[in-house]
Amino acid sequence: MTSNSSLNPAKTTLSSLEIARFIDHTLLKPEATPDEIEKLCHEARANQFATVCVNSRFIPQAARLLEGSQTLPIAVIGFPLGACATEVKVFETQWSVQHGAREIDMVIALGLLLDGKDAEVEADIRAVVKAAGPNIPVKVILETCLLTEEQKIRACELSLKAGAAFVKTSTGFSKGGATLEDIRLMRKVVGNQMGVKASGGIRTHEQAIAFIEAGASRIGASASVAIVSGTVPSMTGY
Repeated sequence: MTSNSSLNPAKTTLSSLEIARFIDHTLLKPEATPDEIEKLCHEARANQFATVCVNSRFIPQAARLLEGSQTLPIAVIGFPLGACATEVKVFETQWSVQHGAREIDMVIALGLLLDGKDAEVEADIRAVVKAAGPNIPVKVILETCLLTEEQKIRACELSLKAGAAFVKTSTGFSKGGATLEDIRLMRKVVGNQMGVKASGGIRTHEQAIAFIEAGASRIGASASVAIVSGTVPSMTGY
């Protein structure tokens, strides 16, 4: 499991570089261009972010631009709905890993979870974990804004049983993003057995620190440069 959970003290004072190592620098908007992906990767290298997180189409470009750095490329799978067939998620995962992805963020089969089909949800996650292979951590995006507390707990438990490395709050494309309450709940459910990623709506240094204190071991953000520099972020993006 890839996790920075050991860096989560009760009250956190972290340098910009230490915060940067929590951050998945993210660009997932449908209109993203290759030039924007290149800028994202240059920012990630310059700031030593943990990863960049992009749609699978851009994984070959991101892998090339990040080669030789400590920043890893993430591909999102079944994004942003999670409603495609498991076989499609498996193919996208295998293709992404073959083209340089070193982490995978998959969207849970949300409709199946809501319908109580836990065995199918677990099988969907397990298939992606198997497709990624033993050295590629898989994060499961729960879309917490659409779930009850009981459903969030079940989703975390199923992700753990299926062998995923992280649970993650949000795609950033639904009606809400990460909340401190959700991070605390997710951390309580998975303990130290998994990483917990907060994503969606995190735009300032102070917010990032609060989520780390709540138990997040990764922060997904498009305002990553503003977070580490303490500047005012733009109001668009992930």
